[in-house]
Amino acid sequence: MPFRQLTIIGVGLLGGSIGLAVRAAMPACRIIGCGHRQASLDRAIDMGAIDEGRIDPTAAVVGSDLVILCTPVGLFDSMLRKIATSLTAGCIVTDVGSTKRSVAAAAQEILPESVDFVPSHPMSGSEKRGVEFARADLFRHGLCILTPTAKTRPAALTRIEEFWKMLGMRITQLDPATHDRLLGDVSHLPHLLAAALLSMQEDAALELSGKGFLDATRIAGGDGALWRDILVDNADNLRSAVRRLQVELAEVVSLLGPGQGEAMKDWLDAAAQRRQELMQKKLRELNPD
Repeated sequence: MPFRQLTIIGVGLLGGSIGLAVRAAMPACRIIGCGHRQASLDRAIDMGAIDEGRIDPTAAVVGSDLVILCTPVGLFDSMLRKIATSLTAGCIVTDVGSTKRSVAAAAQEILPESVDFVPSHPMSGSEKRGVEFARADLFRHGLCILTPTAKTRPAALTRIEEFWKMLGMRITQLDPATHDRLLGDVSHLPHLLAAALLSMQEDAALELSGKGFLDATRIAGGDGALWRDILVDNADNLRSAVRRLQVELAEVVSLLGPGQGEAMKDWLDAAAQRRQELMQKKLRELNPD
């Protein structure tokens, strides 16, 4: 059954893109946007991403059978507390957060039994922010990770899986703890590294940087407050990832010693081969036929 009314809390890049994608896939669905700036909501209306914009989240969720949290993860707890008593019985709440343990625990504590929560992480986006960068095809061919808990009802999980598939996404499932551990390695740690690469440079070196450096540090252009919340929320996994990276870097330092040229080449070739295999796998996922 398609959703009749959807509330998007946080109408930025991801929230606006959800609105545009839903507009294309479910034209009969009414889309309510919630944000803290009226100008952004008006922009989203002009773009066709939402039908109506509201500042008050408690009013924005009334009557909706699907609510999607698209704010920074640090606001999830307080937002759930604001909307909990205004949610319609039978409503499904989901999110787009990059960490899953904390929001799953908060939803279990805060939301009434009449409401289902299905944690989601659509792996789409960019370093840009703001609804003006929203695109209807942002989620197409992307991977959405669902992290159901023991309290997630199967019917709600199925509806959210179908929702993201309707927006063009592939689906996989992990438990929240495994999600946060693995994404700490392949998503959160790379952001730290990109920021660190920029922080360590002399101005004179930056003047000489080229496309390779810009490619390696692109994700450091993301919003600091948004990424602060992600990194702090997943700090335990990130500390572990940084320690394992330090071990790898210590090995690299040893490969820079005298007489280690061939070993360095083998190390680089192994990394290149692993990346090539990864790229081929990703291409197969995007083009299964």
